[in-house]
Amino acid sequence: MFKKTWQKIILGFFLFLLAASGIYWYYATEKFTDTALEKPAYTVNAADLLHAFQTDSKAANQQYADKIVEVKGIITGTEAADSSINIKMADPGTGSYLIFAFQDQHLDEAAGLKKGDSVSIIGSCSGGVYSDILETHAITFKRSALIK
Repeated sequence: MFKKTWQKIILGFFLFLLAASGIYWYYATEKFTDTALEKPAYTVNAADLLHAFQTDSKAANQQYADKIVEVKGIITGTEAADSSINIKMADPGTGSYLIFAFQDQHLDEAAGLKKGDSVSIIGSCSGGVYSDILETHAITFKRSALIK
């Protein structure tokens, strides 16, 4: 009797492990469509988007987070990382900023951008956070692409 209980426990554990591995594999290998081909849920000016997060961060996160958003603005900085390029649009008065991480297939376009360029970028908004220490809002975008 005791042996059958342990066999069921071990079998249950291995079935759970198999299911968890399958779920992990699905999300780890998930591919997204090219963001440049997506239709944006919103098209906004960078200053207006920053103002929305500064005014009511919770409402702005509910509206924009996990949505495809097209943002028009002026580049205030570029940051090259190991395998990506981040484009930044900041409010010089408050220090709050939008930061766009470009998709692999759009890295060459992003590499050609420089501070002061007026651009339109589409990306998946990850939402915004407020830093009590810096007293700034940071709104991040992933899978970004340049709109031509």
